[in-house]
Amino acid sequence: MPLYEHVFLSRQDVSAQQVEELTAQFKGIAEQMGGKVSKTEQWGVKSLSYRLRKNRKAHFTLLNLDAPSAALNEIERQERLSEDVLRYLTVRVGEHEEGPSAMMRKSDRERDDRGGGFRDRDRGGFRGDRDRGGFRGDRDRGGDRDREARPPRDEAAAAVAETEE
Repeated sequence: MPLYEHVFLSRQDVSAQQVEELTAQFKGIAEQMGGKVSKTEQWGVKSLSYRLRKNRKAHFTLLNLDAPSAALNEIERQERLSEDVLRYLTVRVGEHEEGPSAMMRKSDRERDDRGGGFRDRDRGGFRGDRDRGGFRGDRDRGGDRDREARPPRDEAAAAVAETEE
């Protein structure tokens, strides 16, 4: 059977228990039609890039499916009928990823960073050596006023400078 990764977004005002019920419903459809769900992940409530049906946030859920296409079509049909599901996306994959998904690994990294990681020490990123302007000390700050006084960088630039004069 083909392998799929299926992500659906549910409204922000539904409870976590209702999201679990939706997940169980979709999982039941897949199993009833001869497929199986190898992994489910609740990614939590995340902000959306733009509003979807007046929602700025949504519950994200991942299902790794090993099911026939008829089962997937039925799951998607049920999601279209449900008012709680905002969007869904299904991608056919060659094999399922072992362990946690990239989204779950990202949340683990964020927790590590809050606990005194590299970013806490720097607060704002690398600033370099800031005495005498840091990295910008080599640049001239006068604009074009002393362009003629500087020597050309290479022979090609020197030839261009001679033809301009």
